[in-house]
Amino acid sequence: MAADLSALLHAAVEGVGGTERPGQTRMAEAVQEAVGGKGHLLVQAGTGTGKSLAYLVPAVAHAFDTGRPAIVATATLALQAQIVDRDMPRVAEAVAPLLGRKPTYALVKGRANYLCQHKLVGGFPDEDEGSLLSVGQVDSGMGRLGAEVVRLREWAEVTESGDRDELVPGVSQRAWHQVSVTAHECLGSKCPLVGDCFVERAREAAKDVDVVVTNHSFMAIDAFEGRQMLPEHDLLVVDEGHELVDRVTSTITDELTASMIAAAAKKAGKLADTDQVTEASTFFQGVVDELDEGRLTGLPDGLTLALERVRDTTRAVQSELKPPSPQDNDGARQVARAAIDEVNENAARILEQRELDVAWVGRDPRRGSVLRVAPMSVAMLLRDKVFEDRTVIMTSATLELGGSFDAVAGTLGLRGEGSPSWTGLDVGSPFDYPRQAMAYVAKRLPPPGRDGMAPQTMDEIEALVRAAGGRTLGLFSSTRAAVAAAEVMRSRFADDPRGINFLCQGEDQTATLVRQFASDAATCLFGTLSLWQGVDVPGSACQLVIIDRIPFPRPDDPLASARSQAIAKMGGNGFMAVSATHAALRLAQGAGRLVRRSDDRGIVAFLDSRMMTARYAGFLQKSLPPFWPTTDRTMVLAALQRLDETAADPLPVHQPALRGVTGALEGTAMGDADDARPVAEHTPVARSPRTAVTGGHAWTDEQDAELRDGVESGCTLEELADHLELAPDLVTARMTLLGLELSDAPTMSFD
Repeated sequence: MAADLSALLHAAVEGVGGTERPGQTRMAEAVQEAVGGKGHLLVQAGTGTGKSLAYLVPAVAHAFDTGRPAIVATATLALQAQIVDRDMPRVAEAVAPLLGRKPTYALVKGRANYLCQHKLVGGFPDEDEGSLLSVGQVDSGMGRLGAEVVRLREWAEVTESGDRDELVPGVSQRAWHQVSVTAHECLGSKCPLVGDCFVERAREAAKDVDVVVTNHSFMAIDAFEGRQMLPEHDLLVVDEGHELVDRVTSTITDELTASMIAAAAKKAGKLADTDQVTEASTFFQGVVDELDEGRLTGLPDGLTLALERVRDTTRAVQSELKPPSPQDNDGARQVARAAIDEVNENAARILEQRELDVAWVGRDPRRGSVLRVAPMSVAMLLRDKVFEDRTVIMTSATLELGGSFDAVAGTLGLRGEGSPSWTGLDVGSPFDYPRQAMAYVAKRLPPPGRDGMAPQTMDEIEALVRAAGGRTLGLFSSTRAAVAAAEVMRSRFADDPRGINFLCQGEDQTATLVRQFASDAATCLFGTLSLWQGVDVPGSACQLVIIDRIPFPRPDDPLASARSQAIAKMGGNGFMAVSATHAALRLAQGAGRLVRRSDDRGIVAFLDSRMMTARYAGFLQKSLPPFWPTTDRTMVLAALQRLDETAADPLPVHQPALRGVTGALEGTAMGDADDARPVAEHTPVARSPRTAVTGGHAWTDEQDAELRDGVESGCTLEELADHLELAPDLVTARMTLLGLELSDAPTMSFD
């Protein structure tokens, strides 16, 4: 081995300014043993364990020993950013003296996450009249969308990575679509600007690094389809492993709508005769609109006929769209082919009625009727494509349910005849959960119903938020519930003298909303889905987590119901294996948002009385961190008030680091658990002399000089922001990069 694991881990922990923890050491040793024994490892590591270092250090050591990179796949963008912008730079700096050089790393994502240089210069056709790529249209005054496209154009001139996540504040999906392409639309090696392509540069850089960071979906596509988008490797680390099955399922879920078929016909209309495709879309809509919403246990005759027409008419167009020569395969033709191919493939798949596929009809407020198809189980696919021919380390704070890894292992294809060997390990958590937090169940509230939240539940949210003085992360089981709660609270707190503010997921990019929430104690953030996991807000900004109801799958969820029925047919308990397991994982992840450091204090409030009264309540409770349990509302409100009155200022929140093709170039990122210190300095990729960039804003030398003069003159942050006409968070981020500090700037303390 290139260096002793314990020495490397010790250096890495010192490098990030942390302290070694028994669970972290146990996990690092187990990862090394798994790699050496060619086995698989499922390791549950609670918040605060420092699990990213526990797998990054042995992964780096393995890369040095073998000359092959390690792949790290995460579910959330937040964790990707943490690894690339914060953890790996400091680990690389710390272990370099022991290894003889700095370990290298790169971030690789799907094409749609990057700017497309060819599309920026007009290499792809306007897909509709709303396209704003032409400068004349942008300048003609198109409101917010036009302003966003102008920002994107300016940012495109200075960004080193082209990565959408670097742009803060973010832009709408419609604006981003003006400057990006999907993998199917891309011209690939035939693109005239392939040499300047951000995606190709990122993937080329990834071939020669020690650690490649990506996401679950990208990793799955690479494994399933054999596209070789990731470099050859024999070690895969899957962090946030509890999400892998859902992410993979989503990746290979297909859908078909009448508008999708019609749009494909329109894109191909200038290059082929698509009249029959348009007619097929009309016929398809008439058929699918008559179907009941929900799972299809078979294909009705009318739907079969409609799908056959879609498949056959698009197949004919596919032939017409084949370019006469490679030179004729321009952007317009590639976009048309991609759209027609997708419609054809999806219709053909639904018609196949594969053994494990589940098809269902849904209703979308914007797109109307949607026909979807997804695999009921991905266990065997994961076994054959992910766990074959490589060592897999699966880790999360929630992999063990009911004292066993078996439930999660079964969904991964690691149980049953022919399953590969694996080991399960729980390394615990360093936190004193019973002392640091309470789990409050509002037992007096009525059970949740289907007609939205009861007035008593809204009253309970209001009382809790008032007692907490804001500082609330609201986790809701549906977008409708989150939006409704945010609107009601905004009305009720309109005259509150403390200025308590409510943000709701969907109003901006989630990462931007989380930074706003983390920077202001009087701010509350309500949302669903991604907020249940991956959100890391240590300190006093988050002292109350509200969970509106047990997050069971919807009773009419086609995949959940199909899985439950299949298990029941085999003599198992479908509800416990599917619905209760799903809820337990979500609850554990949601409750885990509260305690992120050893000095965090707070309350998780469950507004669902079934957490105490239902027959499955014990199973759910055992899946939670061992908080001190209570149903005493008076005590909880008093505790929240005391926490609010004695709370320190929220921890500083830094802007995302500026990235090059191999990771962070400069900047700092918000810390996790017991560590929120700045990123260690390291040599950046060479930049254009024209500007520096922070949060998507290009800073000139003149602005930097004004910023320095203002700081030396004793200006406040608000005065600097007003003078420069920039958001305060952008000014703060630039000050950090320049090493400037206001005389009254808050500092981070560690007890």
